[in-house]
Amino acid sequence: MTDKSMERAKEFARRITELPGGNVVSVVIFGSAVRPGYAVGHAEFNILMIVRDASTAALRPIEPIVADWIKRRDPPPLIFSEEEWRRSTDVFPMEIEDMREAHQLLAGTDPFDGLTTSLDDLRTELEREARGKLLKLRSEYTASAPDGKELTGLLIESVNTFFVLMRGLVRMVGGTPQAEPRELIRQACAAADLDETAFSWVVDKISGNTVRALKAYDEIGARYVEEIEKMAHFVDQYSGRSRAAATKN
Repeated sequence: MTDKSMERAKEFARRITELPGGNVVSVVIFGSAVRPGYAVGHAEFNILMIVRDASTAALRPIEPIVADWIKRRDPPPLIFSEEEWRRSTDVFPMEIEDMREAHQLLAGTDPFDGLTTSLDDLRTELEREARGKLLKLRSEYTASAPDGKELTGLLIESVNTFFVLMRGLVRMVGGTPQAEPRELIRQACAAADLDETAFSWVVDKISGNTVRALKAYDEIGARYVEEIEKMAHFVDQYSGRSRAAATKN
């Protein structure tokens, strides 16, 4: 994340929290931009906002600020009411733990203080998300494989999504995910018996290293998809074994 982007985020948080009424409780920046290992241009960032009242009427004062933020091509903020946020731990445990690991508080109170998630909820969400993201990747790969540039875009755009799943996988098996992408891949591949070299090209790319251009139906793209398939199958089988063991006990 560039200094300019961070300054924009801080200015956004300042404008939001200085509005009268005190509806905004927390403003947090999260994403790969606050993790190591990403070159400028490949690091993504997002804004999480916690408000006391998320009704349309209560959000009206912040609408011009949010609209101005989005017009600058910055990602739309995630807006939770305090109650929604507290009740989301069973629905979004993977995302919550991911944000907890890599976030920066811009204004207000830290929304992760006192918030807990369960391993069972993580397994359930991870299984669902791994299946769903695999289906989406498979469809997008089928469309982009004939064009090297489109295939390049697919790998770059999808990898952060699968990093989230890999971090969830590492937590599921009892580990602590590493922040740097290459180390995270080593962890996830060791846990699920995947070929980490299938991810080398895209990790080099987002790290700012020189990589060869992809061609149509490039083997790099095919191997990437194949290892993601194996990861989804591992999560499915692991979650099934965990449920069976819990039922037996």
